[in-house]
Amino acid sequence: MSIRTNILLRVYLAFGLILLFAGAVAIQLCRLQFVQGAKWKAMSVKLSTRYENVEAARGNILAVDGSLLATSVPEYEVHMDMLAGGIADDKVFYGKVDSLAMKLSKFYGDRSEREYSRMLRDARKDSARYELIRRKVTYQELKQLRTFPIFNMGKYKGGMIIVQQNKRILPFRSLAARTIGYKNENVKNAVGLEGAFSSYINGENGKRLMQRTVGGTWIPVNDDEDEVPSKDGADIISTIDVNFQDVAQSALKDQLIKSAADYGCVVLMEVATGEIRAIANYTRTKDGDYQEKLNYAISNATDPGSTFKLASYMTLFDQHKIDTNSTVDAENGRYDMFYKGKLLKTFRDAESGNYVMTAKRAFEESSNVAVVKFVSSHYGDNPRQYTDNLRNNLHLNDKLQLQIPGEAQPIVKDPSARSWSKLTLPQMAYGYEMQITPLQMLTLYNSVANNGTMIAPIFVKEIQRLGNTVEQFHARVINPKVCSDATLGKMKAMLEGVVQEGTGKLVIKNSLYSVAGKTGTAQIANGSSGYGATKTYQASFCGYFPANHPKYSMIVVINHPTQGNYLAAYVAGPVFRQIADRVYASDLDINQKPAVHYVGNTTMPQVKQGNIAAVHKVYTKLGLKALYASNNVSPGAPDTSNGIAQEDADYKSGSVPSVIGMGLSDALYRLGNAGYKVAVRGSGAVKTQSVTGGSLIPKGSKVTIELQ
Repeated sequence: MSIRTNILLRVYLAFGLILLFAGAVAIQLCRLQFVQGAKWKAMSVKLSTRYENVEAARGNILAVDGSLLATSVPEYEVHMDMLAGGIADDKVFYGKVDSLAMKLSKFYGDRSEREYSRMLRDARKDSARYELIRRKVTYQELKQLRTFPIFNMGKYKGGMIIVQQNKRILPFRSLAARTIGYKNENVKNAVGLEGAFSSYINGENGKRLMQRTVGGTWIPVNDDEDEVPSKDGADIISTIDVNFQDVAQSALKDQLIKSAADYGCVVLMEVATGEIRAIANYTRTKDGDYQEKLNYAISNATDPGSTFKLASYMTLFDQHKIDTNSTVDAENGRYDMFYKGKLLKTFRDAESGNYVMTAKRAFEESSNVAVVKFVSSHYGDNPRQYTDNLRNNLHLNDKLQLQIPGEAQPIVKDPSARSWSKLTLPQMAYGYEMQITPLQMLTLYNSVANNGTMIAPIFVKEIQRLGNTVEQFHARVINPKVCSDATLGKMKAMLEGVVQEGTGKLVIKNSLYSVAGKTGTAQIANGSSGYGATKTYQASFCGYFPANHPKYSMIVVINHPTQGNYLAAYVAGPVFRQIADRVYASDLDINQKPAVHYVGNTTMPQVKQGNIAAVHKVYTKLGLKALYASNNVSPGAPDTSNGIAQEDADYKSGSVPSVIGMGLSDALYRLGNAGYKVAVRGSGAVKTQSVTGGSLIPKGSKVTIELQ
C-alpha cells in the first residue's frame, strides 16, 4: 500500500469517527430534550426552590384560673437582601446606609456606627442576598426596625427579610416546671403535659417557599401566595392552682433545706374531682441547692411505711377480722417473731411505751408491733385473702393511668411471688416489701375522704381552641366503693384520731379546722446492701382536710433527712400544716359557716319618707313586709306583724310640700317640682324646713331645709 493511500485511509477513519461522535451527541441532545426533558426541568426547579416547614405556635398551658403556665411568644431573625429592588441603585443604597448603621448602633448599642456601616457595605460588595442583621428580635424591636432608613421602604424594596420563630417560655418560671414538662426533639420520651398533650399543643406546621442563591444560601421567597400558613396549637387548661402551687413549693423547699434531705415531693388534690391543685418535686443538687429534676410523686415507687397501715386496717375491718376496740399487746414496742423455734425478725415501734391497746389506739400511735400481730394472726394461714383485697379491691398493684407519662408500676406481692417468704406478710402489714408511689398512696387516702369512691387523679380538665372547648376530662372511677360504710366510718375516726390524740397531735393539730391523716416513717433500703447499718429514712404524712367535710387531700414525702428529727410528724408534718393553713385561709368555699340570720330583732331599718313604690321595691329585695295600714306608727318602730309602717308623701298643688324625713335627693325633687328654690344645710334626712308643709307662698320662693 502506497503512502498516499495509507494517509487517506487514516483521514477517512478519523473523519468517520468525528461524524459518529457528532451523531451520538445529536442523538443524546434529542433524548435529553424530548425524552427526559420533563424530568430534568423538575429537578432544576427542585434544586433552586423548595418548601420548608414553618413551625406552628404551640398552644398555651393554663392554670385552673386561666393564668399562663407555658406559652409561645414570637421571636424573629432579621436578614437583608443587599440587591433588593429599592436599593439596587448604588446611589440609593450608599446614600442611606450610614443612616441605617447609625440607627442600628443607637438602638442596640453592641457595635459602633462605623462597624455597622462596614458590615453593610461589605455585604453589598459580596452581593449578599441573605445577610444576617440580628437574631432573637422581639416583636416590639421589630416594629422599631421597620421604621429605620432602607427598611422603611417596604417589604420588597428595602430588602428586609423577617424569619419568625416561636420561643417557649414559662411566665412563672420554676412553678410546676416538671409537671408542665418540655418539648425537645433530642428527648425521645415525652415529659410532663408538654409531651403528653403534644398532639393538641403542637398545632399544624405551615410551608414557606425558599430559594437558593448563588452562594448556596436558602432564603425565603416573600410571596404570600406561595406560603401555607401554620395552624396554632390548642390550649390546655390544667388543674394546677398557681397560688397553691407556690405555697407547696415554698413550704417543701424550706423543709428540705432545714432537714438537709435528699429529695421530697408534695401533692395536693381536690377530693371530689381528683384534680391536682399543686404538685412539687425537689432534688438536692451537687452545690446544695434544690431544683425540680424528677417527678418523684409519680415515678418514685418505694416502701411507703406506716402510711400503708390504712390499707391493712381497712382490710381487717372490712373482712370482720377485728374491730376498733379489739386489743393487742404491743410488748413495749418490741416483738420477736419465731418460726419453728427460730427467730425470724424483731419488729419494733418507733417509740417504746406501747403495751396492751385497742386497734384504734394502736393506729393512732402507729404501732408496728400491733399491726404485725393483727395481720399475722388473722392471715397467717391464708395470706392470699389479705393480698387479694389489696390488689383487687384497693387496686394498689395497678397503675393509675395518669394523663402524664412516667408513672412507676406499683408492686404489691401475693403468695405466688418468687420472693415471698415467711416474713413477707408481717412486713407488708406496715408498708414494707412493696413499691408504691406517693400519688398512688394519696389516691387510697382520697378514697376514704371521698366516701369510699376511688378515682384516678387528673392534671388536665379541658382542651380549648380559640376559646371553644374541644374536649373535657373527668376523673376515672377506679372503684365506686373500696369498703363498707361501717369500715369507712371507723377509718375516718381513726385517721382523725391520729391528729387529735396520736402521732400528729403536736405538729398538725390546730383549732381552726380538723385534719385526718397518718404519719409514716419508713427505713429505705440502700441498693444491694439492703437496710444495713447506715439507716436511711423516708418521712411522710398523708391525709385530708377539713376532716368533717373533706375538700382536699395531700401527701408530703421527704427522703433521707440528715439534720434534726427524722420522724414523719416532725419532718413531713410541718409542710402539710403550712400548706393546709394557707389553703384553708385562701379557699372561701372550704368549710365556711353560713351567714347567721338573727330573729326577734326589736330595731327595724331606718325609714326615710319618699316615693312609696321605690321604698316598697327595696323592702321586697330585703325580704321585709311593708305595713300599709299602720300609718300612725313612727318610722323604725318595732311591729309585731313583722312589717314596717310607711305612707306615701302627698301635698296639694300650689302649696309647699312637706319633706320632713326625706333624703336630700327626694326633698330636692319634691320642692323643685313644686316650683321652689332650695337651700340645703347638713346631711342625712331632712329634720326641719323653713316653710311649713301646706303653706301657700309664691312659686320661686326660697325654702331652706336642714338635714341631720
